[in-house]
Amino acid sequence: MDVTRQILFESTTLQIAVFAARNVSEACGDVERQTRNAVVLPLSGVFSKHDAPGRHVIGTPSHAVFIAADTPYRLGYPGAIGDRALVLRFDDTHAPGGRDRDCGGGEAPGSNGLLPAEAMMLRNLLCARLMSGQAGEFESEALGLDLLAMSLGAMRRGDASMRRATAARWTRALQRVKEAVATAPADQWNLDKLARIAHLSPFHLCRVFRRMTGASIYGYVLRERLAATLDAVLDGADLTTVALDAGFASHSHFTARFRDFFGCTPRALRRRASADKVAELRKIATARGRSVVLG
Repeated sequence: MDVTRQILFESTTLQIAVFAARNVSEACGDVERQTRNAVVLPLSGVFSKHDAPGRHVIGTPSHAVFIAADTPYRLGYPGAIGDRALVLRFDDTHAPGGRDRDCGGGEAPGSNGLLPAEAMMLRNLLCARLMSGQAGEFESEALGLDLLAMSLGAMRRGDASMRRATAARWTRALQRVKEAVATAPADQWNLDKLARIAHLSPFHLCRVFRRMTGASIYGYVLRERLAATLDAVLDGADLTTVALDAGFASHSHFTARFRDFFGCTPRALRRRASADKVAELRKIATARGRSVVLG
């Protein structure tokens, strides 16, 4: 397995790094531990985090995945397609439940969560600016902490009214669905296919998925397709090719869906990225009043 790690920014408060794993297998790797709390934000690909027998979560470009400090875990790579991710590392002072109550409301985060549209855009734009050396120290730390707060806010603790055995069974079903979609987001998915993967009826899958994630199953698949296009959009790839590779029927269909979810067209996002203006990134980070929902 080819693994690269690069620290892009570091202060006493926050470390921002990029992680990439290529030439991977589907088998879980060795046991790992983080010395600091970490939020992993995949930019492309998919990984699975296993922290107990029979329990794992899936990380895709739609998700934030939390890894607690000094907690053993193993990583796997479904479909052997690898993963590239932005990693935010921070200590307990700034974690939810730590001494800095303004950062988290005193509640420990769940293990993963679906990112809002503005967090996805901020993740990719901030990574691009850090990789190109355009971001200054103040910008990197301020926007990095904004992204961390948005990511932790997206983490779900689960439904307290649900029986533990039921929650575990439904979680396993949903992780199977997420893994399948993440390895092939452009496939022509339908409810029958996804229900068979989950071992649930189509009706039950729709109900469970919305209850556990807050999104519809259709909206989730669409979200995964859109999230997977951000790197290509920012890299300047031909938008028709991006659209077709992501499973959209046409350039216009892709552009309309992209605008509905992210609040701007792919071309507008490119202009925003090339404008080299901190204010544009800050606008994304503070766009929490805008509610964009697919499904």
